[in-house]
Amino acid sequence: MTRGIDLRHYGTEHLPEGFKQMLIDVHADAYADAMDDEFNQRFPWFVDHWSGMKDFTCVVAFDGDEPTGFAYGAPLQPGREWWRSTAFEPNNGYTVTYAVSEVMVRPKWRKQGISDRLHEALLKDREDDLAVLLVDVTHPKVQELYETWGYAKVGEQQPFADSPVYAVMVKRLHS
Repeated sequence: MTRGIDLRHYGTEHLPEGFKQMLIDVHADAYADAMDDEFNQRFPWFVDHWSGMKDFTCVVAFDGDEPTGFAYGAPLQPGREWWRSTAFEPNNGYTVTYAVSEVMVRPKWRKQGISDRLHEALLKDREDDLAVLLVDVTHPKVQELYETWGYAKVGEQQPFADSPVYAVMVKRLHS
């Protein structure tokens, strides 16, 4: 169903002009019904923060020239993994964590498997031990989707005073 969707990969060193605004525009469409929320209005700050991180990676889905969605993240610095305050304790030397910050698809292109393709492409060649992401606890269907992708809920966090409470979800990338 998504044969016409093209996935393009980007990294810190190869961000074209207009890249950040493209992400902001996709977010504005994906969250059109929730843009009155101040936390959602701060998305440009998050784009700047994440895209400036060492080894930031992003996969954008396009339908022709139209961006339909994206997934992005970056490895977390050892010793600064915010999710480790949960009850989850990785064993067998799992130490390097890749944080999946965003996975979103614009409404017109949802329910076509694009988010799965974006997520898979984002993590495909990662050498990190674990992937971690946050999902709003008021969205149990999204949490269930991430569970089908191999994530397990390990706790909850509210990273900002004005942010939702999130389920912290972790996935082992290598056996």
